[in-house]
Amino acid sequence: MKSIGCAVICSLFSVAVFAAAEPELIPFWEPSSEQSGASVDHSAWQTLLNAYIKTHPSGVNRFDYAGLKAATHSLANLNSYLAALQSVDPRELARAEQKAYWINFYNALTVKVVVDAYPVESIKEIHESWIPRAGPWGDVHAKVAGQDLTLDNIEHGILRPIWQDARIHYGVNCASIGCPNLTNTAFTASNTEALLDAAARDYINHVRGVDVLDEDFMVISSIYTWFVVDFGDSEEGVIAHLMKYAKPELAAQLENFNGTIDYEYDWALNQP
Repeated sequence: MKSIGCAVICSLFSVAVFAAAEPELIPFWEPSSEQSGASVDHSAWQTLLNAYIKTHPSGVNRFDYAGLKAATHSLANLNSYLAALQSVDPRELARAEQKAYWINFYNALTVKVVVDAYPVESIKEIHESWIPRAGPWGDVHAKVAGQDLTLDNIEHGILRPIWQDARIHYGVNCASIGCPNLTNTAFTASNTEALLDAAARDYINHVRGVDVLDEDFMVISSIYTWFVVDFGDSEEGVIAHLMKYAKPELAAQLENFNGTIDYEYDWALNQP
C-alpha cells in the first residue's frame, strides 16, 4: 500500500481544521461497581429520539432542533432527563451501564447545546471562547458528582480512555452531517455493543465514511485522521478497521487499494 496522504479537505462549512484531543483518562471517573444492579432510565431520551430524529433519503439522520426548541413540553423533558443524569454518580454503576450512560449523556447534552443556541448553521458556531468557530466542546455544560463536565471531558477523558473502543466514535454524535448518525435508539447496558457495531457498519458503508472514487483515489472521513490513534495508529490500522465492517464489495476495494487517500468532513448542522 502506498503512503496515505495526510491532507485534510475542509468542507464548505469549516474554516479551520478540527483539532482532535488525545484520550487522557480523568482518574476521578475510572471507578465502577461491577456488583451493582443499578440501572439508569433512558426512556425520556428514547421518547425525544422517537419524536425528533428524522430519517433522510441521503442516509444521514436529521434532528429537528427547531421543532424541539418550539415544543416547550419536550424541551422541559430534555432538561429533566439531563438533570436526572446529573443526579447519578456513575462510578457506582457497572461498566456496561456506565458506557450507555456516558454515550446517551454526550448525545443529549449536544442536542441541548445546539437547541439553546439555535438557529445556527453549524455546531462550530457555538462557543464561549474567543476563538471563532471553536465549537462548544471545551465549555462546561454539566456537573456530575460535584465535577464540572465538558463534552471533551466525556469523550476524551472518560469514554475513549476507559473503554479504548474505536466504536465510541460511531456512538457519540457531534450534530453534523459528516458525523456518524445520531442513532434513533437510546443506548442501554444490554444493547450498546450491538448498536455500536450497527453504527460502524452504517457509517463505513456510507459515502461520508468511505468513498472509493477509483483505484487510485479514495476519500474517507476526517474522523480516521483526527483519531487515528484509536484506529490502529497507522494507515494500515485504519484500513483494517474499515474492512472489518465493510460490505463485501467495499471490503474488496479496500483490500486491493493502492492509491491516495484524502480526508473530508462536513460540519453543516444535521437538521432537516
